[in-house]
Amino acid sequence: MASTRNGPSRGKKTPSHHASRTSRHYWSREVMERSDALDLERGVFKLPPREMARSLKRSAERSTRKKSSPLRSAMSMLSFFENRGGKNLPAPRKQAIRRAKDELRKLFGREPKER
Repeated sequence: MASTRNGPSRGKKTPSHHASRTSRHYWSREVMERSDALDLERGVFKLPPREMARSLKRSAERSTRKKSSPLRSAMSMLSFFENRGGKNLPAPRKQAIRRAKDELRKLFGREPKER
């Protein structure tokens, strides 16, 4: 049995497994769209850093399902997006996310991180 990164191979998946999907399916996309912690505004990660931070703050403060503080929940979403984008995330977008993190810290009365 061949071994893969995620464990031993279970054989070929049946065609019906992916039959209803027309494009590739990513679990991380579902997390971003249907997070159990936050209801995110559509296109939030395409906004300029200040608006991105404000939107995440609103979502985090409105959420009744989050398990930690609003700042931590919002920051987690930003980090998740940045990490899932990985090397495919353009440098300007990475920079915008880092700026949004600083904006979030300011909005919550924390000092921005020194770089």
